[in-house]
Amino acid sequence: MAKKLVIKVTAGADAPERCSQAFTVAAVAVASGVDVSLWLTGESAWFAVPGRAAEFDLPHAAPLPDLLDSLLAGGRVTLCTQCAARRDLTEKDVIEGVRIAGAQVFVQEVMADDTQALVY
Repeated sequence: MAKKLVIKVTAGADAPERCSQAFTVAAVAVASGVDVSLWLTGESAWFAVPGRAAEFDLPHAAPLPDLLDSLLAGGRVTLCTQCAARRDLTEKDVIEGVRIAGAQVFVQEVMADDTQALVY
């Protein structure tokens, strides 16, 4: 079984079920003791901005702010460098604990031993 899980979420409010699935799987993995790294790319990049997760609503789904809080507390959350730049986001614009990093770091994470990568 993989000891690390890297999840890239490419969907946001544009595809709410896919987005929620990614955050839910990541949060469940953290709660299960798995080393989790969640990457916010595409439209999910907006959830790195304070208050934006609270605007997300999907019936019968765990609240996105709660899932994000658990990931920030027990895992790592990364905002894609290019996705941030396309939205004029810098480190001063994002939630404390969210890092901004690019493809080199993503590839390094997914290629590490005992790592499973998922893309939503």
